[in-house]
Amino acid sequence: MNAALTLRERSEAEASRLPPLLARAEHLAGTVLLGEHGRRRSGLGDDFWQYRPAQSGDSKRMIDHRRSARGDQQYVREREWQIAQSVLLWVDQGASMRFSSDRNLPAKADRARLLGLATAILLARGGERVGLTGTALPPRRGNEQIVRLAQAWSQDAEADYAPPEHRAMIPHARAVFISDFLGDLSEVELALTKAADRGVRGVLLQVLDPSEESFPYRGRTIFESVGGSLRHETLKAGDLRGRYLQRLASRKDALYQLCRATGWQLGLHHTGDSAQAALLWLYRALDGGTR
Repeated sequence: MNAALTLRERSEAEASRLPPLLARAEHLAGTVLLGEHGRRRSGLGDDFWQYRPAQSGDSKRMIDHRRSARGDQQYVREREWQIAQSVLLWVDQGASMRFSSDRNLPAKADRARLLGLATAILLARGGERVGLTGTALPPRRGNEQIVRLAQAWSQDAEADYAPPEHRAMIPHARAVFISDFLGDLSEVELALTKAADRGVRGVLLQVLDPSEESFPYRGRTIFESVGGSLRHETLKAGDLRGRYLQRLASRKDALYQLCRATGWQLGLHHTGDSAQAALLWLYRALDGGTR
């Protein structure tokens, strides 16, 4: 009876978090202006894209005679590129992501989920398939898929650090990994290596709390992981600052070198900064930085 009650309470708590996350992600996605056509481009397909003046090398079959009859110039009717791309997303749900140094700052997990879901919304609006890495939620189109993503990201992992899922990488897809990337780096290396072997290119977005960059601690301090598996007490926290910042810089450099070797892009976002700016960077990075 108690177990059933606990399960029901957990389900109700997860459901109560879902609508606000969806609403905030929809609002955030709506603040990013993508232009009239979003990710659409000219190419093979059935839908009309645009008229353009005929050029040398265009075949006679490409000429739209009805449009050309309106004037003295001949026009070609271009169709829209319709090869939908699959985009795989992984948002770290480990306990370390639930850290926030200030009540006025969102937890890293909250910001990561918001950015992941808003990115998925933008991609889905552009006609692309979105889903999770692994086998739990294969890429699909539509609003129902966005709800499924929100449901999946409403659940926390118990471990301090959650490794990225690297199974079932779809060849030549794109991917987005959002995490603090403070856990075991070998798991990230494995995921990106597998992705690169399958022609998958993507983006790593490291999300950090401002205090994790500045290390403002002094005097007697107890450091304890959110999951409770790690604990360290010191009387001189300030003496640790130099070593901590050096290790953080080394971790950032290792991530940069890994992305460089596998053809991925690396971004950094602080929870005290604009979510809109991070979302725009993510979207442009997914598009190869061409937008």
